[in-house]
Order: sequence, then C-alpha cells, then structure tokens
Amino acid sequence: MRFRHGSGEDVHLGYCTNVHPAEDLAGILDQLDTYAVPVREQLAADRLGVGLWLAQPVASVLAGDPGATLRFRAELDRRGLEVVTLNGFPYQGFHEPVVKGAVYRPDWSSQLRLELTADLARVLALLLPDDVPTGSISTLPFGWRADWTPERHLRALRNLDELGRRLEGIRHHTGRTIRVALEPEPGCVVETTGQAAHHLSHLDPEYFGVCLDVCHLAVAFEDPYAALRELDRAGLGVVKAQLSCALHAERPADPDVRRALAAFTEPRFLHQTRRAGVPRTGVDDLPQALAGPLAMDRDAPWRSHFHVPLHADPEPPLTSTRPVLLRALAALLATDRPGTTHLEVETYTWSVLPSPPRTAKELAAGIAAELDWTRRELLTLGLTEAPLSAVKRSS
Repeated sequence: MRFRHGSGEDVHLGYCTNVHPAEDLAGILDQLDTYAVPVREQLAADRLGVGLWLAQPVASVLAGDPGATLRFRAELDRRGLEVVTLNGFPYQGFHEPVVKGAVYRPDWSSQLRLELTADLARVLALLLPDDVPTGSISTLPFGWRADWTPERHLRALRNLDELGRRLEGIRHHTGRTIRVALEPEPGCVVETTGQAAHHLSHLDPEYFGVCLDVCHLAVAFEDPYAALRELDRAGLGVVKAQLSCALHAERPADPDVRRALAAFTEPRFLHQTRRAGVPRTGVDDLPQALAGPLAMDRDAPWRSHFHVPLHADPEPPLTSTRPVLLRALAALLATDRPGTTHLEVETYTWSVLPSPPRTAKELAAGIAAELDWTRRELLTLGLTEAPLSAVKRSS
C-alpha cells in the first residue's frame, strides 16, 4: 500500500513476513498465497507491501541467481504484492520452538552477518518496483550486550564499513540505493536512540541509518519526538519504522496484573521487560521480572517487549503502548516532509499470544485489521492513498 504525503513523497506501508515460518522459496510463495493475498483482498487494496523476511539459505540462493530473483519478483507482482524493505534481523530458524537469544546470532562481529546482509541487498535491488529507487534492510544493532568486547566491536565496525563499500557497488551497477537500518533493541549493544546517536553517527548516512521499532522505543520509555530530535542532531536518518506495540502494565503490584502478565510468558521469544523511573531497571525476559532472584520492583509501571496487535488491546488489566505508536506516527509524518517513507507493521508474535489465531483465515484477518487500523491513522494525519493508476507497476 502506498500513501502520498503532503510533500508529494510516497510513503510505503506493508507488513513483515517474519510472522510466517517458511524458510525456502516454495514455502514463502505458499505462505504469501495463504496470508498476504487474502490480506490484500480484505483491504480491497490493488497492491500490498510485504516486508520480506528471507532466511539465510534462501537469501543466498537468490543472490547467486539473478534470474531466479526476477522470476520471484514476477510472482510477487502477479499476486499484487510489492517489496521495498527486507527484515534482515533473524538469520534463520526464527520459528524454532525456542529462539530466545539465538535471534542475535550471528552478530555484526561475524563475517556471516556481513554476507547475509550483502546478499539481501543484492536481492532487494532486483525486487524493487521500477519506480522505487531506494530500498531498506533492517538489522540487529551490533549484537547482544553480553560478552561484547572492544575487539568484537572493532570487527563489527569493519564489517559495516565493508558492507558500505558493497552497497556503493550495488548502486553503481544497478542504479538502486539500498540502505541498512540498525534497530535499537533492549538488551543489545545499542538499546536506545541515545545509544544509537553515540554508536552509529560515524556511519555513512548515504547507506546507513536507524530502524525505529516503536515497541522497542516504548519499552525503553522513550518519547518519540525527543528520540527523533536526538537522531537528527546525530545526523542519523530513520531509514524505516517498524510499527509495533508493547505490553504495558500500569500497576504491576496488583496480583491480577501479575496473573495477566504470566499468561504472556512463553518459551519461544525473549520478552525484555523494563520498569519506568530514573534510573530505569529491567531484566531480559518476562518470567525473570515476575519471580525469582531478578524479580523487578513493582512500584512503577512495567513494559514488556511482547509485540501485541496494533488495533486491539490485550485483556484488562493490561494495555498496550498504542499511545506511543500514535505519537510516533505523528512525529514521523505530521511534518513538512516524512521522517521515513518505509513503514512496516511487525507483529511477529501472533502464534504465541495467550489466545492465538486458530486458523490461517483468522491470522490473515488479524493482519488485515492491523493494516486497516494503520491506514486509517495515516489518513487522519493527512496522507492520501495513492491509486494504482498513479504508480508505474513492475514489469
């Protein structure tokens, strides 16, 4: 889906396919048929943006076979789907029974992370619609903080510098600019926009910037307007924004609240949890916050890194950080020029909700409802939906 900002620039909206487990090309197409096409039809949209997640094996195959990539692009176009952004954060195995800290490996100190991201950039340069000159790839912010040493940091910086040279080569050969967006996340080397301003400002802004995940922003109790000002002062652009809501517990001392939070503990993903206040405190997973030697103080609100649907609050007494998302959308788009032109709904946790969708039809309906909610908010902010006739379709 494309929207026209008052500046005349197109703003792209899609949903991230890391919600689906497929890790080979045939499986990806099958899941796009199962979910993305019905989502597009439910929205009555002539085209739907998908922020593809390509696991390392399929990224490697496509990068080594431009013909296969172009055929894949034709399959996307035939389904009314278009791609301007990729999620390069999970390497592979994102839907294993237990993921937890494995999602942060390999990190940017590893050659494997460099090669995956370079492969994704080569693929995206071929997948972009003809009239879209710039694509984006989100990636982890260096790596997980534990055991992060100066030596590993230096290797990460060297790998990012090498990636910049490869991105420059891609632009030279294809005319397409691919920008890589490092995504601050609680528990990582770069957790906040303030840390991003410190660690990332030396990177070439032509090819690098920040992925603003609004769930992560909310868990850190950051204000969107202040965060964007800090990034701007550091010369860091928001390459893409992931539209997401965190879990909010206003009164964690209440036994009913703790019981409700316990329903969100699950074995697959990490749910970093933070307590409001100065200094902010937190732990790396929701079960640790609730009980045990690391149990968090309950005298101030908690937020947990559990992506909950944008359009629907969890059951009381819990809420979501939707107010932060609304404020972030306004900060990015109620402006003379858009703060970013790539928006991606990223609720990858549908399958681990306390009451998950039971069928493919229910999941597609949930994704469509999130996108419809976002569409209405963009229209409220003054954007207009761009008709297909105004856009040159990919051939």
